[in-house]
Amino acid sequence: MNGDVGAAVMSGLIEGLPDAVALQCLAQVPIHLHPTLQLVCRAWKIATRSSELFKARCEVGASEDLICVSAHEPENLWQLYDPLRDLWLTIPVMPSNVRYLANFGVVSTAGKLFVLGGGSDAVDPLTGDHYGIFATNEVWSYDPILRQWGRRASMLVSRAMFACCVVDGKIVVAGGFTTCRKSISKSEIYDPEKDVWVAIQDLPHTHNSACSGVVIGGKMHVLHKGLSTVQVLDNVDRVWVVEDCGWLHGPMAVVGGELYVLSHGVIFKQSKEQRTKNIVAPASDFQSRVEFAMLGLGNEIYVIGGVIEPGRWNSDIKTLSDVDVLTIGSETPTWRIVKPMTRCHGTMRGCTVLRI
Repeated sequence: MNGDVGAAVMSGLIEGLPDAVALQCLAQVPIHLHPTLQLVCRAWKIATRSSELFKARCEVGASEDLICVSAHEPENLWQLYDPLRDLWLTIPVMPSNVRYLANFGVVSTAGKLFVLGGGSDAVDPLTGDHYGIFATNEVWSYDPILRQWGRRASMLVSRAMFACCVVDGKIVVAGGFTTCRKSISKSEIYDPEKDVWVAIQDLPHTHNSACSGVVIGGKMHVLHKGLSTVQVLDNVDRVWVVEDCGWLHGPMAVVGGELYVLSHGVIFKQSKEQRTKNIVAPASDFQSRVEFAMLGLGNEIYVIGGVIEPGRWNSDIKTLSDVDVLTIGSETPTWRIVKPMTRCHGTMRGCTVLRI
């Protein structure tokens, strides 16, 4: 441990073992059991809520991949899903003053969840106004070891509906719309260790549509809805290059470095180099399901939450907490259903994978 005080407090974690070794033993315990560990003694409570624990988990290869999700309901609440144990965990409500935060960026790096920008999705029924908050520059991070949210340095530009990715451990944001609902080309990069934002080259083109980002081949790709061109960040010179990839549009997920898209009731695998689109699996059940989250983890694609739109024989909107998983690592990709979200449901606001 760093510092004499920390070493003194944590001394004697496990009788007969040096504290460094004892901490590695505690690091092997899954994150969902940490509240139980903290009931054993004061030293274990301090150890399991220390920054040293994350380092120890990485050292012994005990890192876990958890899926982080947030939906329209409940307001500003996040849940974590443990795919190995089919278990949902609920974390403290994000303490933002923005009601029903939406259209934000969400990523994870350095063992923390980051929620960036966005604005209120709470609409005044009389004026249609988003309570005056369309885009913010605030940044929040959640530390699953400390189990608490914290404010980080604000982005240089307020933005919503923008591209947000992690490249080489740093967060890159680009494009989107600013507070006056005008599309912007501004880009910036964030160093989580220094808690500092730095402006980088603007996107070559702005478009009056929401954009998103994916990392393929270690490079960030910015996609605008309805456009075939993609703007790619050169990591060395931090400049943007425009490419025409010819990708289909729809919910996307990256699995094993490959890009998958759900389009017209089918999951396609898209090759950037060969410009091919191969059918992977049918997904007709999702044609009436909208506003869900889709992401890749391991050799699987997760489709989470969303709503069922009114149909010819059903006039009601149905909010979902369902989670469907497509395993694509086998010769015959198969769908299965896992445990639904226990708190979140309906329109998905954010989804990412957190390694802790």
